[in-house]
Amino acid sequence: MANLELQSQENVEFMIETIKVKLRMATGAAMQASHFGVDQYEDIKDLYEVVASKDKFSISEVEALVSELGKLRNK
Repeated sequence: MANLELQSQENVEFMIETIKVKLRMATGAAMQASHFGVDQYEDIKDLYEVVASKDKFSISEVEALVSELGKLRNK
């Protein structure tokens, strides 16, 4: 388990990959961890904690979480 208190690009990538797996994202390839930076660390960590705390998600929950991830992507 990564030490998520440490803000690093490696932790950003770990959290994004975990989110993609848990949400079973069909478009996971389009959501590359390298598209996210440490400057959005706290927001990514918040999303990660929501996703990590649940086993199942409704379609609307997945859509909302993916939408939030999209807003955090580097342009």
